[in-house]
Amino acid sequence: MKLQDLDIIITAPPAPGWGGRYWILVKLTTDTGLVGWGECYAASVGPKAMQAVIEDVFARHMQGENPENIELMFRRAYSAGFTQRPDLTVMGAFSGLEIACWDILGKDRDRPVHALIGGRMNDRIRAYTYLYPLPRHDLPAFWTSPEMAAEAAADCVARGYTAVKFDPAGPYTLRGGHMPAMSDISQSVAFCKAIREAVGDRADLLFGTHGQFTTAGAIRLGRAIAPYDPLWYEEPIPPDNPAQMAAVASAVGIPVATGERLTTKAEFAPILRSGAASILQPALGRAGGIWEVKKIAAMAEVYNAQIAPHLYAGPIEWAANIQLAASVPNLLMCETIETPFHDALIKGSIRVEDGFVTPTDAPGLGIEVDEALARANPYTGTGLHLEMQEAPCDYVNGNAFEGGAPAPKG
Repeated sequence: MKLQDLDIIITAPPAPGWGGRYWILVKLTTDTGLVGWGECYAASVGPKAMQAVIEDVFARHMQGENPENIELMFRRAYSAGFTQRPDLTVMGAFSGLEIACWDILGKDRDRPVHALIGGRMNDRIRAYTYLYPLPRHDLPAFWTSPEMAAEAAADCVARGYTAVKFDPAGPYTLRGGHMPAMSDISQSVAFCKAIREAVGDRADLLFGTHGQFTTAGAIRLGRAIAPYDPLWYEEPIPPDNPAQMAAVASAVGIPVATGERLTTKAEFAPILRSGAASILQPALGRAGGIWEVKKIAAMAEVYNAQIAPHLYAGPIEWAANIQLAASVPNLLMCETIETPFHDALIKGSIRVEDGFVTPTDAPGLGIEVDEALARANPYTGTGLHLEMQEAPCDYVNGNAFEGGAPAPKG
């Protein structure tokens, strides 16, 4: 069996676009007619440029190869061009292609992917979700309203979720880490207080930041929210300085989580060695694919750290996350995004029931992709999947930030 053909679909979720502006789906076909699906979570360049990278990685390192030879193809992509170092764009391309290889292998053997990477360790996968507006909420107002966030959290708990994530701490800017405005600290405390009062001890609070603070700023904010006992403090400073992240972890007393912007074990290992984080959040469509993240999970196990696969993408990466999660002993939970489009794109193949996902025994990734739906929703915009804010933190008027792919205005 050899990898023969590649097709790439850039699909855009309908507004408000939870999961980013677009998803990069890859479809591999073997010379025996088997089809495998993957998803690339890498968008440092626009989708047309990324498509060219994916095509090059496939043609150069994978086409004509047996899809079983995951390690060989990884080493080719990782080392090509005299690099042998993590390249976010190249490894993002390889990651989606690698996921598709596992989908093929599972279908060829009539087994789920988790059965091929160590077997089933977890019969139920604990899920968590961002807090998204309820139908009755005003969308622009939602992002700065502790009361609306608390209502959304109570709704999540009523549906069975035992962990909710929220992100009220101000803008992620391309300028790097900043000192939070006092109003951002006050707003963050208000969100924690309102959500904790709404959910009590029925759910963990996951405090999201995305590398936007200086070390000192992250410590100030972390100490302010610590009385509400969040389960994690996500990426409080930029992810390229494990020593400083470790200083934050030591000072605030809240478990630090990080990993969505990291790729390969070469970038996760320093996080573990330095004690920067006790929860790793690899994005399987970026970090090197299923096999590489299985290695990262094994490294984390040695450091008594846990894995919480990241998801701000489409449902094919979600399916890969579930297959990995079923096989690792140090799993904490998995991120999930429940939208009608996510569900329709994989024809209801994955369900969150009472806050948990039960891994399927269906072959491969265990999903059925609605290819026609993916092609019927092409991305026609010019923005990247996620983007940083160019304007600095506003210390006068406060900050209202909707994330890296805000809803269209007007």
